[in-house]
Amino acid sequence: MSNDFEKNLAPYALFSAKTLGREHIESSAKLRTEFQRDRERIIHSTAFRRLEYKTQVFVNHEGDMYRTRLTHTIEVAQIARAAARALRINEDLTEAISLAHDLGHTPFGHAGQDVLNICMKDFGGFEHNIQSLRIIDKLENRYASFPGLNLCFETREGLLKKCSITRAKKLGSIGKRFVDKKQSSLEAQLTNVCDEIAYNNHDIQDGIRAKKIFVEQLEDLPLFFNQMNIVLKKFPKLSGSKIVNETVRLIINLLVTDLINNSNKNIKNKGILTSEDVKDSNSLTISFSDDIKKMNIELKRFLYSNLYQHPDVKKMTDQANTIISDLFSAYISDIKLLPSDFYEYNLEKINAGHKERVICDYIAGMTDRFAQQEHNRLF
Repeated sequence: MSNDFEKNLAPYALFSAKTLGREHIESSAKLRTEFQRDRERIIHSTAFRRLEYKTQVFVNHEGDMYRTRLTHTIEVAQIARAAARALRINEDLTEAISLAHDLGHTPFGHAGQDVLNICMKDFGGFEHNIQSLRIIDKLENRYASFPGLNLCFETREGLLKKCSITRAKKLGSIGKRFVDKKQSSLEAQLTNVCDEIAYNNHDIQDGIRAKKIFVEQLEDLPLFFNQMNIVLKKFPKLSGSKIVNETVRLIINLLVTDLINNSNKNIKNKGILTSEDVKDSNSLTISFSDDIKKMNIELKRFLYSNLYQHPDVKKMTDQANTIISDLFSAYISDIKLLPSDFYEYNLEKINAGHKERVICDYIAGMTDRFAQQEHNRLF
């Protein structure tokens, strides 16, 4: 099936009717496009629900008002879908990739990913994009006819933001573009940039709310200062959090508008007419203009130095290191500490010599709260 909206897509968009298909053959959906079907399978997955209790920057129990990995994911999907419509590329595919892009994240955000990668250094390592692919291909346990979610090739390929050549070769067709040095689809490129737009700007709001960064510091950044001035000229009596919220709203609008305009210019200048032209391009097509790119990099550097490296946030990193490394060591010492049903389900993998990967999958799937409870139980 092809929805009416696909008739209006640009020729370089990806069309659901031309999908390269699913790993396990299924009959076509009668009321949905294939990419709509992917999106809905992701939303109904266990891994998607768990994102509600996984850290974005601040651990979930520190306050109900902070963003979680789930709210971040929904915000990425909203920004990306609006931009996809403006660019006349496939909205459903863009949204599916957006909703799945963080499924593989560990508890405690990037801190959790880093320590789990260290734990797995002798067993293939850990990277959350690859874990997202493992979840949708193998680990979700919902359907009678196949493992995972059995998503379309285009959705699966779009999840791989980066991948080493060595790892790409092991992934087969899904990693081929890295081996062949091809670009990802416009839909995947757009998701990556919208992810960055969402977390940079929403981390400003959460960071100020948590009193880890302050408006006075942000005024040194042209991107923030210029938009705040526009807000204050329009609303001179505005105060408190509304100034920040309105400023962030204008920054997001500025970034998305520039991204759409510059990407359309790139499409025209590169002479892109088909989705194959997108992949054959020698650089990314979805990108900011030089001026906006420079300001966006300044914002990223500011957040890294002042928020992500803040002593209180670093304290959470140390806690994540302790909890995850302790859990990994405990399960390695006695794998029967794993829940009996999970142990039995994975017994074949364990006996085949993949004990460490089974443990890694279990820890990566934990929420912040469950990881803390499990650590308290065992230690």
